[in-house]
Amino acid sequence: MFRLREQDFETVYHAGGISPEWPIKYRDLEPYYTQAEHLYQVHGQQGLDPTEPPRSKNYPFVPISHEPRIQEIHDALEDHGLHPFYLPLAIKLNESDSSLGKCIRCNTCDGFPCAIYGKSDADVNCIRPALACSKKLTLLTEAKVIRLQTSPSGREITGVETQIGNYHQVFSADIIVVACGAVNSAALLLRSANDRHPHGLANSSGQVGRNFMKHQNGVIMSVTRKPNPTIFQKTLAVNDFYWGELKFNYPLGSVQLLGKINKDILSSEASKFIPSLLLEKIAAHSVDWLIITEDLPDPNNRIYLKKKQIILNYRPNNTKAFNHLAKCWMNVLKSINYRNSDFPCSLYFFQRDPLRRVAHQVGTCRFGNDPKTSVLDINCRTHDIHNLYVVDGSFFPSSAAVNPALTIMANAIRVGEHLSEYL
Repeated sequence: MFRLREQDFETVYHAGGISPEWPIKYRDLEPYYTQAEHLYQVHGQQGLDPTEPPRSKNYPFVPISHEPRIQEIHDALEDHGLHPFYLPLAIKLNESDSSLGKCIRCNTCDGFPCAIYGKSDADVNCIRPALACSKKLTLLTEAKVIRLQTSPSGREITGVETQIGNYHQVFSADIIVVACGAVNSAALLLRSANDRHPHGLANSSGQVGRNFMKHQNGVIMSVTRKPNPTIFQKTLAVNDFYWGELKFNYPLGSVQLLGKINKDILSSEASKFIPSLLLEKIAAHSVDWLIITEDLPDPNNRIYLKKKQIILNYRPNNTKAFNHLAKCWMNVLKSINYRNSDFPCSLYFFQRDPLRRVAHQVGTCRFGNDPKTSVLDINCRTHDIHNLYVVDGSFFPSSAAVNPALTIMANAIRVGEHLSEYL
């Protein structure tokens, strides 16, 4: 649950191009970041991350502690001159009194749904409480929105066509909010093309579906002779290379621990000829890292429809920075792993995330002040249709190099405050 860095809202020059300025600034979003951190019960500690933006309030919950092997790595990184810090996490964990929290620090947190509702996600922290306290809210599940209908003028949405099992139903409302994720929000607008909007709804700028970003993500596995019995591994991050380093005068990105990789996860990526026992040994001795470099907006990286199929056309960019960050981090790991070993025996595996993983999807309906170059205004209302809003990661004009979730949440609260004026 990272905040974007303060400078991420400005024009930033990268080795691979330019990250554009946002129409709002960090100071505009800061109060909503604070609200989002409280709403999602974020654990963390300010003052440790050298790139951390200014905050009006500290994290609402104390940081999640490191297990012994991770604490050793933390101390080694500090000795190396770096500034490791506690990864800000949204989980229902109380380490001083386990009866006050649901999280049990299990090994199936990162990338898995939580069977005991220990994650502070939108379902658990927002939808369920809202349903419990409001008689005005209805949650309709297993309903697929097919398209949006407009008035004859094309200036307002008049109907939401929905497929519910074998039934077709049209809903209407004064305000329509689309929040399908950057891929499917763009696809829905394109799929809803009509005579007034021949190229898709809200697409007079031609920008719907364009500038798709998902970060340049990669996984580095450090496998040493020392076992790693850590269960809940995802507690540490490093941002010392976020804005570059001595040999690379451009931004590089962020580094954070992954949830502990196990034999089954490795087997899904490894050759079928590698014995299961070997994979188990590798997993038992590995420490697993995620590196993130900014994905720059490119109008040719886009979502479009072909015979009703969603097509993602994407070509990686800013790869020089991404590859350099991977090299820097592997050098750091080699240094700390060799420090106390007379007979170092370490392996390092690096893999770029494949295109099928789009967990950090943003862009496709960027917001801005100019209707000719953006889809949404600064309140995430479409320039072309006065009662249609898009409130998810689609609005990002750039992707920065930290996880986008908290920014999506903070912006949703900001837009919700704007919409409350109409209620």
